[in-house]
Amino acid sequence: MEISLVPTEFVEGLWPRVFPHLARAAEYTFGRYEPEDIFSVVLNGQAHLWVAIADDGDIAGITITRFWQYPRKNCLDVLFLSGENWDDWKDAMFDMLTKWAQDSGCDAIEASARPGFARVVKDRGYTPLWQVFEVPVLKGVGAVDG
Repeated sequence: MEISLVPTEFVEGLWPRVFPHLARAAEYTFGRYEPEDIFSVVLNGQAHLWVAIADDGDIAGITITRFWQYPRKNCLDVLFLSGENWDDWKDAMFDMLTKWAQDSGCDAIEASARPGFARVVKDRGYTPLWQVFEVPVLKGVGAVDG
């Protein structure tokens, strides 16, 4: 398994191979993103595309990150994670992201995710800090059924 940061000039060429992963990731944004939006953010340099490449050359998973600066803390923000055979590549991805965050002067890595994600990353030292709450103000926009 190889983890690679994709240079911006190669992102467009990978679109057909990463689209299925972006589509799955977008399903959990509750109307905030479509796959094309994620692609655009990466293509214009506002975010970074990481790929987990399996031994057979298939893209097993993707991670989208960005740098986020708070007044008193710099973070590597994990916007999206999606893929197959998660256990085959998650440790290598987290190790690579940790090294890159350190080399980039970040104080921490953060992610907003579904509640179940806490179980996945607990063994990596991640701690849940807060929850995001939403109330739609326009009928049918961003509303979560159920």
